[in-house]
Amino acid sequence: MGSTLHLTDTNQGVVSEAPEIIFRTRGGLSVSFDSPAADDSSCKKALVQELNSLSEKLQSESLVLSVRHSSLYIWPNAGGSTSPSALTDESPCKDILNFIQSDDDDTRHKNSKRKEKKQQKMQEVVNLHIMFELSTSSKAETPLITYNKQSHHRVSLTLPIDTARSVSAEDKWGSVRGILVKALKQQLSDMQRCMLKYMKGTSICLAEPFHFMLPESNCLLTVVYPAGVAESQLEDNRKMLHTEYKLPLDRPYFRKANAYHFPDDVYKDGYLRNPHLYLNHPSIEGGTVSLVQGIYSYHHYMQDHMDDSGWGCAYRSLQTICSWFIYQGYTDKPIPTHREIQQALVDVGDKAAAFAGSRQWIGSIEVQLVLNQLFGITSKIMFVSQGTELASKGRELVNHFKTEGTPIMIGGGVLAHTILGVNWSESTGEIKFLILDPHYKGAEDLQTILEKGWCGWKGIDFWTADAYYNLCLPQRPVAI
Repeated sequence: MGSTLHLTDTNQGVVSEAPEIIFRTRGGLSVSFDSPAADDSSCKKALVQELNSLSEKLQSESLVLSVRHSSLYIWPNAGGSTSPSALTDESPCKDILNFIQSDDDDTRHKNSKRKEKKQQKMQEVVNLHIMFELSTSSKAETPLITYNKQSHHRVSLTLPIDTARSVSAEDKWGSVRGILVKALKQQLSDMQRCMLKYMKGTSICLAEPFHFMLPESNCLLTVVYPAGVAESQLEDNRKMLHTEYKLPLDRPYFRKANAYHFPDDVYKDGYLRNPHLYLNHPSIEGGTVSLVQGIYSYHHYMQDHMDDSGWGCAYRSLQTICSWFIYQGYTDKPIPTHREIQQALVDVGDKAAAFAGSRQWIGSIEVQLVLNQLFGITSKIMFVSQGTELASKGRELVNHFKTEGTPIMIGGGVLAHTILGVNWSESTGEIKFLILDPHYKGAEDLQTILEKGWCGWKGIDFWTADAYYNLCLPQRPVAI
C-alpha cells in the first residue's frame, strides 16, 4: 500500500459470532532527538533511530496502560495488573468490563448504550491510555553526562497514537495483551513510513491515524494520513483503498471527515446527531424501510442564539442537509448561517439585496439554489399538488434513499420539514414518513425530542390534504 498510509483491519480477518470488544489505545508519544546536521538524510536517520528506541520501549516492562473510568492499571509486557487475581491471562477479556464504572446520570452515555443495543453486533469500547513507568528497577544507577561541542538541529514532536483492535469477548486476556502491544508497534511503524515519505529537509510532517467503518460492516479500518496535507493530494491513496476493498469510486469513504465517531466521544458543537437511530420502525405489512445514509446534525428553531421562531424552519432544514454533506466528506465548508443563506440567494440573483438580514421565509426552490451556490450540490425537485398525493410517491422516495441517501427538505405553505426516510409497502401502498421537525424550540434533549415526536414516524395524515408541497431531493456529487 505504499509508504503514504497504512490500513489496519481491527477484526484481523477473524469472523466470530461472539460479542466483540473494541480496545482503543490512545496517548501522545514524545519524540525528541538531535540531528548532527540540518539536512534531509541526517534528520531521517536520527528520526528512525529515535522511533526504533521508542518501539523497544513499547515492548518493555515500563509500558503501562490505564483503563478509563476505572482504577485498573495494566503492564501488558510484564503480564501484571493492579488486580492480578481478578484479571489473569486465562480470564476472558470481557472480564475487564467489570472494572469500568458507568455513570448512570450521564445522558450521553445512556444514549450511546441505547444505540449500541440497536446494532446487530453489539460492541463495547474499552478505552486505554498509554503511560510509562519512570523506573522498573530498584537497582541503583550512576547517571552519565556527556558534553558535545558540535552544532545540532533539535527536533521535538508528539505522535498522536490511536489504535483500535476488535476481539471476541471470550478471547483470553493473555493473548489480548499481546495484540494491544503489537497494534502500538504497528502504528508506530506506519507513522514512521508516513513521516519519512513527507519529510522536506528537516521539516517533519506529523502522521495522524483515522478509523473508518466500511459500509454494511462492523469492521473498523485504520488509516495513517500525513497531517496538514490537503484531501485533494491524497486522492490517489483513497482510490487505492477503494479498489482494495471493492468500494465504488463515486463517493467518499476514506476522507478524514468520514472517520468513525466512537459512541463515547463527545461532539464539541453541541448538536444532536442522528436522533432517528433511537426509534423503532413502524410495522407495515410488506413494508420496505429506506433511511438516510450516514451522519447529519439536527438543526431547529432558536439554536445558535438565533430567534427564528415562525420563519426559519426551511433555513434549519437546509442546515441539516448541509451538515450531511459536511459529515460525509463532500465539503469542508461550514454550515451556513441564516444571513449567509440569504446572501447566497442575493448573489445568485434570486432575491433583492434587502433580503439579506430579513426574516422572510424560503422554500424548497431556494434550498436548491443555495445548495448549488454554496456547495455545488445539485438537487431534484418533486412537485405535489396536494398532501394526499404524497402517498403515491413511495417508490420514488424509496429509490432516493437507496441511491442518494440524503435528507429531503419538504415545504408546503409556510411550513418546512426534513424527511429522513420512508416505510412503504408496494403491495398495499401504505406509507409512513420519518420526519425531523425543525420547529422544535427546546434544548438538545434527546428524550424529549423523541417522546414528543419532534423526530418520529408520521402517517399520511401528517400532511395537509389540500396543500401543495415541493420536495428538494439533494443529489450526491461524484467524489472520492
